[in-house]
Parts: sequence; C-alpha cells; structure tokens
Amino acid sequence: MAANRRLEALRGQLDGGGAQQPSHAHEDIGRAVRDESGFEVLIIGAGFSGMLACHTLRKQGLHIRVLESGSGVGGTWYWNRYPGARCDVPSVEYSYSCFPELEEEFVWTECMAAQPEIERYANVVADKFDLRRDIDFDTTVTSMAFDEKTEKWVVTASDGVIRTAQFVITAVGCLSKPSEPALYHEALATFNGPVYLTGRWPHTPLDFSGKRVGVVGTGSSGIQAIPILAAEAAELTVFQRTPQYTIPANNHPLDKEYIRRTKENYGRIRAAERTSHAGIALVGHLGGTIHDPASELPVSNESVALLDLTPEQRAERTQRLGFEAVRNLSDTRWDMEANRLACDMFREAVHRVVKDPVVAEALVPTNTPLGCKRQVIDTNYYETFNRPNVKLVDLRKGKIERITKTGLSIAGQPHFDLDVLVFATGFDALTGPLLALNPTGRHGQTLKEKWAAGPKTYLGLQTAGFPNMFTITGPGSPSVLSNMIVSIEQHVEWISQCIKHTRESGHTVVEATQDAEEAWVTEVNEVSKSGIGGMIIAHPSCASWYLGANIPGKPRVFMPYAGGLGKYRGICEEVVKDGYRGFVFK
Repeated sequence: MAANRRLEALRGQLDGGGAQQPSHAHEDIGRAVRDESGFEVLIIGAGFSGMLACHTLRKQGLHIRVLESGSGVGGTWYWNRYPGARCDVPSVEYSYSCFPELEEEFVWTECMAAQPEIERYANVVADKFDLRRDIDFDTTVTSMAFDEKTEKWVVTASDGVIRTAQFVITAVGCLSKPSEPALYHEALATFNGPVYLTGRWPHTPLDFSGKRVGVVGTGSSGIQAIPILAAEAAELTVFQRTPQYTIPANNHPLDKEYIRRTKENYGRIRAAERTSHAGIALVGHLGGTIHDPASELPVSNESVALLDLTPEQRAERTQRLGFEAVRNLSDTRWDMEANRLACDMFREAVHRVVKDPVVAEALVPTNTPLGCKRQVIDTNYYETFNRPNVKLVDLRKGKIERITKTGLSIAGQPHFDLDVLVFATGFDALTGPLLALNPTGRHGQTLKEKWAAGPKTYLGLQTAGFPNMFTITGPGSPSVLSNMIVSIEQHVEWISQCIKHTRESGHTVVEATQDAEEAWVTEVNEVSKSGIGGMIIAHPSCASWYLGANIPGKPRVFMPYAGGLGKYRGICEEVVKDGYRGFVFK
C-alpha cells in the first residue's frame, strides 16, 4: 500500500538511509533534512484544547511538542476574525475552569465575547503559563503514520522536519477546516476583485467603504458578518441558498456587579456546567436570557409545552415575545407537530421585523425543523434587510451559473456587478480537520479509508487500529453540541490520565478495541434519534453540518454524541473504573 511505502521511506530517512521517496508521496517528506525524535507526546494544534494539553502534560514531566499551523495561539479564534465573529456561549463560561487564579484576574466585557477578546484571553493563557516555548508555529502537519516496529508515531510537517513520538494528541478543533466550494476556487481564478473566505480572514484591517460587496452563504459566519458589512459597504448583496433560524443574541456589556457575582459563584457555575446537558449553566435551550449567577443553577427550561397552548395563546405569545417566543419550550425538540407550530411562530416573528413581505418570506426556512442545526444567534440580522443598500438574492429560485471578472451570473437575472466577494461557506466539520492530517494506522490503513462510510470512534477519544492516537472533542463525543471549553477540559483530563496509566503500568501502547468502537457507534446513532437532544437534530429533513450535509460527497452520518455532556462524562468515568473497558494495553 502507498501508506506502507511512505512509512518505509520515512523510516529510511530517520535511520539515515536516504530511502528513495515514491513519486506519489507528500513532497514535504522528500524535503525533510532533519528529524526530531524522542518526544513522548506530540500535540497537533494550539487552540484551547492544544494549550491545555500542553500545560497538563508538561506538568506530568513529559517531553512534549505542539505543532500549530498558525502564527499564534487561539485555534478557531485565531483564524476566524471576520467582521462580527462572536461566540455563542456566555463569555464567563467560555473559559477555563481549571485555572482559578485566571478566573479572578481576567474580566470579560460582554455577555457573548467577540473574536478579539477571545483571542486576547488565549494569549493571556499562553503568556501566563509560558506555553509558547513548547509550540512550533507556522508548522502544518501533512502526514502521520504509526510505525508498528518501533510503536511510535512518525509525523511530517510543512517545515520539512520529521518528528516521532510515543503518543499523538490531535487538538485540531471541530471547525478548523473551512469549506472551499468549487465556486470559491472559480472566483479566485476569475474574479478581478478581492475574494475572502470567512474561515481564513486576513489579519490586516479591510476597508469596504464605497464597495459593492457580495456575500455567498448565510450560515452562522455569514449571519454574523452581514450586518457589519452592510454598515460599511455602499451596496451589499446577500446570495442565500438556505435560510436559517437565527435568534437575537441579546448581547450586552457586563457590568461590574454582574462580574462580581459571577466570580463569587464560579464554583457553583463550574459544577453545574460539568453535569449539565450542554456544559452551560447560565443559558437555557435555544439561548435563553443569561441567568443570575447567584440563583439556582443550571437554568431550568420553561415548562410550557407548545401543544398545550391554544391558537390564541400562541399568537399572544408571539406578539408579546417575538423571536423569544420559540425559546425554552418543552416539546419542540422531539414532537414534530409542536416543532411545526414553533416554525409558524418564527415565520410570524420574521415578518414582523422585515418590512418587505417577499424578502421576509425568502428569509424563512421551509421543510426544516427548528433546532435541528446548531442554533445561530445574531445581532440585527433581520433588521439589516430593511436597509436600502442591502439586497437579498434567493438562490432557491435560480443557482449561480458562473463567476465573471466583474461579478456573477444567476439564471434568469441580470448580471450582478461586484467589487468584492465574500464566501461564508462554513466548515468541513469534525472529520475534515482530522482527515487533513493524513493519519495512517496499523497495516497501512489510512483514516480516510477507515472513515469512508463515516467516522468510527470509541467515545470520540480513539479509533481502533490507530494506537496511541487520541482526539480531543472528536466525532462520537458531545463536542459541538456542548460548551467546547468544558468538553475540552474533560477530554484533556481523561487523556492525560490514560497516558499516565499506560506508562505507569509498564505498557507502551493503548488502543480502542474494534468491538468497543462498533458498540459506541451504535450508541451514538441510537441516542441521536431519541430522548432530549435527539429526534430533531437527526431528522431526515435536516441537512446540517452535524450530518456532513454541507460538504458534497461526505457521508451522511450524525457525528456528535447527543446524549449530553453530563451523561457522557459519567460514561467515561465508568470506563476508567472498569479498568479502561474497551481499551487494550500492550
């Protein structure tokens, strides 16, 4: 197999044999002129998961190295700096709980922090714990292979260096590989003006004043960027293929009293996060209003069932609350009739805000359940379409035919003249960042081959046939259905203790079994179809990135674990108590 030949070539270079490089192998392998061997752990990625893994494993006295493709720390918050980029988890909860002194020192300024503040927090962490000395920046991993003879991982990177380690931890994040549709590449090759991708936004300020800007895509990134771009550009044209359910973020500055109460109650907040369904203590389902940190936690969802309300009561609720009317209802996540009624209420709320009824109707999703995708929150998104300089183009009525030098053409419509193109086309979520590492496991099997029909993991932590390779917040774990920081902390703690157990017990290899993996894949699928958090998010009509539906050719498999973070944490703890059930040590 090609993977085996590639490994033999690498082994030859490591041994000084100068093995002939096969023509199909990665070019960077042929350029490698030196190796860095003897690491006990290599960590790939210096976002929040990679930084915490670095700090935790360094404290254990292990010889580690972090490889980061960017020039700075922060992961997704280093790359995603498009206008309006903002977190959808309360800032006071989107932070490490394992550093009490940092909780006291750092002061968040907004309810939902914007990208610059989150990146600043990441840099404070890196500085405080001197993490940069163990990070190789501007270093992209291009391939990694498990050497069964040495029981080491051989990792090649863009800097031409071959590194080996006993363990590898992939901390590449779930939303770190931008989706680059064919249309984007066509624009790069054809369009005369600048072309931007939200997932790889330039680090230098951009000026859109006086420009005719076109935005392709209305997922979370597009919905956040569109109001900001509309305020700057002379004209903004939004090309929408799929309308979204987006709800006001209700973002606001945090006053000193709120910060004081939060810091006083951080112990209770963190305890509630760890046992809650989504790792969030201060917000209810679909992003209800932030709660008083001194009150009972976690926030209890409203007990009203939509099906218990009369048509008159539903109309009154919509009139009184607007978009808030569809938050925190007890039956919309698993009862399709209740969900349909909530969709009608949402449609009414949109029409109340958007003045043009044709535009309002075009902005309303059809035949898609409310809540089946990760809930998008916004600031003045629908209000933006009342601006005279903003135009909505509904691509359900006519697809983009081609990119031209001066804009783009759509069937049945005049040519759209543009100065700037912005692609807000989302991510190849969960599996994309891992497959980009080109891992090869036992018997020369690549991860791409193993996951051809969809990802298979045990607990989202390991994949059978890929020994000593751990994944933080991988497919099969709560990951994107949770507060990522809480999930990251749980995974880093579990992985670090597993590595410690492996070494202290005299073993060199730990690996998930095939049987445990198959059983867990079945569990993930079953949970996604039933119970709290299930049913709606796995509904056949829901073309979400949870299912990989946004990437052409990607297998339609529900990837995260929907049973809740608290339940998942308990399962992981039971696995350890049962002697690491489902793992074999050698």
